[in-house]
Amino acid sequence: MSQVKRAILSVSDKTGIVDFGKGLSGMGVEILSTGGTARELSSNGVNVTLVEDHTGSPEILDGRVKTLHPRIHGGILARRTEFHLTDLARIGADYIDMVAVNLYPFEQAAAKGVPLDELVEQIDIGGPCMIRAAAKNFERLVVVCDPADYGRVLDQLSADKCINRDMRMELALKAFRHTARYDAAIVEELNRRFEAGERL
Repeated sequence: MSQVKRAILSVSDKTGIVDFGKGLSGMGVEILSTGGTARELSSNGVNVTLVEDHTGSPEILDGRVKTLHPRIHGGILARRTEFHLTDLARIGADYIDMVAVNLYPFEQAAAKGVPLDELVEQIDIGGPCMIRAAAKNFERLVVVCDPADYGRVLDQLSADKCINRDMRMELALKAFRHTARYDAAIVEELNRRFEAGERL
């Protein structure tokens, strides 16, 4: 079983994120967050810790780099072993037990036909990294990439104080499908534009 003491919430689609954050916070979960998600949660009374305060590293490159940090990815990928715990302690990190992330709206931007230089800014980097890391380590933590799953995750946490292995595995598979579709959409659209002669 997987207890949830610390979660990172960083979403482009903010549907349901306030209620989800309130539910987690009400169960004593520490919430890490970034940018617009942190503002949305804070403005609605949810206590959050900014990722940059957690890592000690500010967002850089106009927000292109926010979560690509060993304290984030170490906290997600670490197993509950003495060796991994020692490594986390060495860098001042701790376990992250939940990743609730969805990705920049690349497909929506592509459908609007935005110029290529704008479109490439909708290619998410940190989000897929966190989703894939969390899905890989589903034996220890839970990944949530679809707002439709917030309610049942909260329900199970409320009932059992943890997320069982079946749900963690199911959500991990859903996360891998999510990132695979996202990458496929990027390849398809960029290839279409390249073949049409569009260049930066």
